[in-house]
Amino acid sequence: MTSDAYLADCRARLAFDLLSNTWNAVVLWSLRRGPSRHGELRERIGGISSKVLTETLRRLEFNGMVERRVEDGAPARISYELTALGRTLLGPIDAFGAWAFEHGDEVMAAQERHER
Repeated sequence: MTSDAYLADCRARLAFDLLSNTWNAVVLWSLRRGPSRHGELRERIGGISSKVLTETLRRLEFNGMVERRVEDGAPARISYELTALGRTLLGPIDAFGAWAFEHGDEVMAAQERHER
């Protein structure tokens, strides 16, 4: 794929959209070690509200990245797990996170210069 194809290909835009939402990548990354319940995810992810976590999980489920599992019982136990498709995003998320650790200070310095 040429670099110009990224500008016109709706599949590329779809992928960029999936990773542009901060919580999508964070929730996917937090599920990398296996299934988790809603409350466990909220504890693991700092700064996310229950409502936003629910919306994010639904969005990821809609896009085929996360599977919602319901276990019988009273009350029913609901857990979330990465699908095979969702696991394919862990590499790009890891690479983007590594880039952020390496260049984050430079970005923040540029923002500070711009604010002056």
